[in-house]
Amino acid sequence: VDVKSLFLFFFPPQVLLLACAEDLECVPGFQQKVFYIEKPFEFIEDQLVLNLKFDDCKGNNKLNFEVSNPDFTVELDGNLVALKNVSEVGRALFVHARSEHAEDMAEIFILEANEKRGGLKEILKLEGNLGIPRQKRAILATPILIPENQRPPFPRLVGKVIRSEGTEGVKFRLSGKGVDQDPKGIFRINEMNGDVSVTRTLDREAIAVYELEVEVVDMNGKTIDGPVRLDISVIDQNDNRPMFKEGPYVGHVMEGSATGTTVMRMAAFDADDASTDNALLRYNILRQTPTKPSPNMFYIDPEKGDIVTVVSPALLDRETMESPKYELVIEAKDMGGMDVGLTGTATATILIDDKNDHAPEFTKKEFQATVKEGVTGVIVNLTVGDRDDPATGAWRAVYSIINGNPGQSFEIHTNPQTNEGMLSVVKPLDYEISAFHTLLIKVENEDPLIPDIAYGPSSTATVQITVEDVNEGPVFHPNPMTVTKQENIPIGSVVLTVNATDPDTLQHQTIRYSVYKDPAGWLEINPTNGTVGTTAVLDRESPFVQNNVYTALFLAIDSGNPPATGTGTLHITLEDVNDNVPSLYPTLAKVCDDAKDLRVVVLGASDKDLHPNTDPFKFELSKQSGPEKLWRINRLNNTHAQVILLQNLKKANYNIPISVTDSGKPPLTNTTELRLQVCTCKKSKMDCSATDALHISLTLILLSLLSLFCKSFA
Repeated sequence: VDVKSLFLFFFPPQVLLLACAEDLECVPGFQQKVFYIEKPFEFIEDQLVLNLKFDDCKGNNKLNFEVSNPDFTVELDGNLVALKNVSEVGRALFVHARSEHAEDMAEIFILEANEKRGGLKEILKLEGNLGIPRQKRAILATPILIPENQRPPFPRLVGKVIRSEGTEGVKFRLSGKGVDQDPKGIFRINEMNGDVSVTRTLDREAIAVYELEVEVVDMNGKTIDGPVRLDISVIDQNDNRPMFKEGPYVGHVMEGSATGTTVMRMAAFDADDASTDNALLRYNILRQTPTKPSPNMFYIDPEKGDIVTVVSPALLDRETMESPKYELVIEAKDMGGMDVGLTGTATATILIDDKNDHAPEFTKKEFQATVKEGVTGVIVNLTVGDRDDPATGAWRAVYSIINGNPGQSFEIHTNPQTNEGMLSVVKPLDYEISAFHTLLIKVENEDPLIPDIAYGPSSTATVQITVEDVNEGPVFHPNPMTVTKQENIPIGSVVLTVNATDPDTLQHQTIRYSVYKDPAGWLEINPTNGTVGTTAVLDRESPFVQNNVYTALFLAIDSGNPPATGTGTLHITLEDVNDNVPSLYPTLAKVCDDAKDLRVVVLGASDKDLHPNTDPFKFELSKQSGPEKLWRINRLNNTHAQVILLQNLKKANYNIPISVTDSGKPPLTNTTELRLQVCTCKKSKMDCSATDALHISLTLILLSLLSLFCKSFA
């Protein structure tokens, strides 16, 4: 402990001045920076505590004092007084002074009346006392104390074991960790007289206590007395520096926090004996970076290691700081902080966190934008300024349109990179309806403002939007257009007259029409009046007709420069007429010449027309000639009939004429020849290979019979 401190404790004055600069050249700041005062039972209101002398060497213009405890104040003459009766003030007061030309911090430490610094603590705590304990038999083994870090020479005598009954004819034997167990050979005993020696330097941080056993044996090694416990304790020396093991150390404090706000705690570790001053740590701030706005922004509790703010909330303003990050070099010193103590250091990083104490403000009150009618997308970026931290919701902007958007034609979103408001057209604007729009935009933050801050006029702005006229294409009315016509109407028939108008009502343009897409080539349009007529027969059964509807596209072209075009769609629903004969399927059938089932084939009929121009169908056989009929046809339902042989036929090909008639008005009939092959069947195999040579058709038979009949009359 230094002489001044010893003087303080043994002869405590009410105020001890540790430094005096009265006779020196003027140095700006407090003329005395550190004070120690004894804590009274109570600080009395308006009673002088001490006088502080501050001199900026230039007249102290605009001098102002701030005290860390709001229950105290410093008057203009430097007198520190209490504003009310105060009994609890903590361990220290800090006074910050600032004038037009200088600023400084004074520290006032408050000591208890009976407080001592650097008092010795108990070195060892042993059960019982250090006198000679009662032993069970005749061996007396008192505990041995050995300081660590002893220097050679070794071995060094450290203690003695005594046998009350003498040592003649016996030997001492020592055992345990440090003797015959790892770490071996540290201690040894003189077999004849019981002297205990240490053979090397000890380290208390490795092993603090060695628990050994000593016994007395005869010359043959037989135990006579013991074993008895012998404790060897290693006395701690201050050979370990304090260490900060839990880094990195990062603390956060909100800007504008009250004086005395705890930021973080620094905790160092000392491997020395915790029951001694060798591990009694005291903390101190060695350096603060940066030093603005005050070189003493923070204070660390010497005993606990708590770092607290000591400047006023006004100085803890993130937006006015040189940097929102402070680095403190923290020193931990053992021996209770005495000069002889060992030290260790660590860096504490303190981040001043932002709070939303600044409202966003538009960079100008009015923005201009121009957009062509019919176009969507971003038309202007609105810029704002915000002094809060860009990484927080206190900076991020949220925009809203509060007036001028009844049709919801506009939207505004925040650009996450720039924080600008991107105003967009989402519904195309019409110049002919309105050529100008005025929007009122408001900006706020994601996070709410602190209670004493509000959004002002600068948080709103006006956007003037000018809509530019463009030549818009004509519009068909209606679109699509629908009409119903019968198929097969005469060429040149009028389908309908289309109607298109020009949205550019102020330009008075003319419109011409043309065919854009006519897949079947059936239509034409009058370019002037829009009359659509037929140039070919409309066929409902055409592959260009889908679900009875034929689709064509037409263009309406205005006279602008350049001209603009509109497209109209025409759907023609075609009504069916009976213009397709029915078809028969299949047209080929096979049967065995010895078949027992003479039902040859089931025939079906189909018609491209629509009902009622299709089924029910009427099936008929052409008139059969000859002495006997060979087959007949039976109707099964509206669309199918069955051909039946009336007898087995010889192997040959037969052509059977069959007519089928639809139900249209008038009905249409189609006659189709069914080719019937009569084949030889053996063992489930049908052989029709020779039927071509034996081809007999009903028509040929009739012709032959007719020829013979004619010859008989010739």
